[in-house]
Amino acid sequence: MRKIVFQMMATLNGRLDHPYEWLHSVCEGQYHRIDKLYSTYDTVLVGRTTYEEMAAYWPTALSETEGTETNRKMARRMRDYRKLVFSKQKGHELTSWQHVEQVVAADDKALRDILIDLKEQPGGDIHLSGGASFAQSVIGLGLVDEYHFFLYPAVSPGSAWFARWPSQQGLRLIASEAYENGVVWLHYISEDRQIKPQPDSFSELLT
Repeated sequence: MRKIVFQMMATLNGRLDHPYEWLHSVCEGQYHRIDKLYSTYDTVLVGRTTYEEMAAYWPTALSETEGTETNRKMARRMRDYRKLVFSKQKGHELTSWQHVEQVVAADDKALRDILIDLKEQPGGDIHLSGGASFAQSVIGLGLVDEYHFFLYPAVSPGSAWFARWPSQQGLRLIASEAYENGVVWLHYISEDRQIKPQPDSFSELLT
């Protein structure tokens, strides 16, 4: 079965909105890791607003002379992916781009049915992109198999995205990597954990 993989950049306190206020750089080693992850995907799940941001940037990145070859390679990947743009109702015309499909999921049940069917189809991994509320909906359905976090060495005032996760998530760390710009990559897989009774004291946690 195909995996749904969530990938994001965030501050240490879980902020991911308005990245230009805290995202100071993306170094080449980090870009290589991101591109390696993107090489495993063939489908992207995205909300309408985030899709429009992607469609405004990535097509032009192919024609720009500045920037790295890694960035242009990612632009080619984004062009060639199957891009599923989710909304709760019809009526929004999307910016034209290759391999784009608009998907209407009126409620969580409809979204769950669509994604389970997608995971059972043949193909590569499925990248859960965003925006935040759409990603939280998919996470809340328990359908995300892996997480990739690129944590920036910054604490920034703003929306703490992790605080709005719809439910407690059991995760197991399987890989990590640090980069010259201070960013740390953390790779987790979803893991069901038995909820233990609340301890009476901190010392109980150490046993």
